Amino acid sequence: MVKRPNILITGTPGVGKSTLAKELASITGFTYLCVGDLAKEEQLYDGFDEELDCPILDEDQVVDEMEEKMAEGGVIADYHGCDFFPERWFQIIFVLRTDNTLLFNRLEQRGYSDRKVEENVQCEIFQTIYEEAMESYRAEIVHQLPSNNPDDLERNLLQIQAWLQKWLLDNN
Repeated sequence: MVKRPNILITGTPGVGKSTLAKELASITGFTYLCVGDLAKEEQLYDGFDEELDCPILDEDQVVDEMEEKMAEGGVIADYHGCDFFPERWFQIIFVLRTDNTLLFNRLEQRGYSDRKVEENVQCEIFQTIYEEAMESYRAEIVHQLPSNNPDDLERNLLQIQAWLQKWLLDNN
């Protein structure tokens, strides 16, 4: 049993995962792990998707690369997918959700192609990441959080910190 839990912050690109995860890591002293950055640094890819203009993640290599870090506990992982991570890694999963119009604007500001914006907004509309999380993990560890504005960010930080304090009391 880990002394500190691992937390997954997931959701469609543009919902605020990195902002929340970095802030939470700063407050808690946990290790922030951006899976996309890790894949880029270590070249953990299995090709390139020309249509969406992005590399294709080699999920097995990513899991191998993360295994040791996750075993120690105290990691806040940030990624837009979740179904390939081993269930044993995470004690809680937060799926961030954003209003479709806000998400559309955020992705356009990032310079995403029309196709990529459309794909990601559709993903949010159909709750794809939430459903992926519910199918991949025990329902009681998967939670949705709104992520539309700075007030949501503050509420989410407080809620996650409260959960963390309870987990630490119950497990140490």
